[in-house]
Amino acid sequence: MDKKVCVVGLGYIGLPTAALLANRSYEVRGVDVVQSTVDIINRGEIHIVEPELDTFVRAAVNSGKLKADIKPAQADVFIIAVPTPFHEGYVPNIDYVISATKSIAPYVQEGNIVILESTSPVGTTDKVAEVLASHGIDTRKVHVAHCPERVLPGHIMRELVENDRIVGGTTSEATEVTVAFYQTFVEGEVLATDAKTAEMAKLTENSFRDTNIAFANELSILCDKFDIDVWELIKLANRHPRVNILQPGAGVGGHCIAVDPWFIVHAGGEDAKIIRTAREVNTYKTEWAIEKIKNAALAFENENGRKAKIACMGLAFKPDIDDLRESPALYITRRLIADGLEVLAIEPNISEHKDFDVVNYNEAVEKADVIVFLVAHKEFKDLKIFGKETIDFCGITV
Repeated sequence: MDKKVCVVGLGYIGLPTAALLANRSYEVRGVDVVQSTVDIINRGEIHIVEPELDTFVRAAVNSGKLKADIKPAQADVFIIAVPTPFHEGYVPNIDYVISATKSIAPYVQEGNIVILESTSPVGTTDKVAEVLASHGIDTRKVHVAHCPERVLPGHIMRELVENDRIVGGTTSEATEVTVAFYQTFVEGEVLATDAKTAEMAKLTENSFRDTNIAFANELSILCDKFDIDVWELIKLANRHPRVNILQPGAGVGGHCIAVDPWFIVHAGGEDAKIIRTAREVNTYKTEWAIEKIKNAALAFENENGRKAKIACMGLAFKPDIDDLRESPALYITRRLIADGLEVLAIEPNISEHKDFDVVNYNEAVEKADVIVFLVAHKEFKDLKIFGKETIDFCGITV
């Protein structure tokens, strides 16, 4: 297997992948459009929070195997790992993928592998091939494939190696050579299919999760209406040998589960009934949470004659990470501030935020009148709270 790899996009997937490959003796050029990100990495440091990543990056840079730049370079394998958000109206946005493909086109040569790792709408890998072809590249002689990432933030470095991977090429030969590449560093099984099936597999995995979370979130709303402890209910129901209800929250966030189902809904239209409904339920849960907090604040003000100080405990989209992408907790905090409530924003995994001050969680608990648990960070689990109203959307007080 050839040894030069160019990774475009040095975020939560691209940087761990680049660092892992560099520690497996590949010569890696990491590419990012943000100069400060490039500079941080070239110092052997990281710009995101992920366990063990700092060790991998430091070792990779010190060995000379990982170098970051704002421009691609010639390589044997090109990996595109850029964001795929959506436009207004939940229309998929693959602009970053197209831009990344154009950036590598001058460097792609016959026999190279071009891999799209970004979670993408069905047909995006074919568009990558089309863009390369439009730049004069004979895509019959270049191996274009999709291999979606399947890692859990907080466990990325381990799961990049241990998890099974799905590889789908635009040709059978592309599938074969891309599978061989992943087998050089993946201990899990590398499963071969075609590009469209690989794309749909990732969207299906996240839509399945979203649908199951929607059931739990809807259940939590109903239990609030019926004055039932949803956490106890779920614990009891899950004693059934064939029932496994997930935990409710303040909504669903992250760059995958909150986004990917819309890719299916956009393409599937009216046939994507359950997937659309699940997305709507999870979005509604966030709005429902906002109203519940506002009602608590109003009740406090009516009883005490002053505005309540509200501690929003957690801003990340899941526990024990710093990732704020599509976070319902962050959305709730911003909405409460915009609506004129007095909010203390707490996120132990970040030191600052451009929109508001980030407050120490011990200080916030001391000052707040209403404490709202939005994310079950480990720092919150042993807090002692007395004589204050607590609203728990993540089950941390159970």
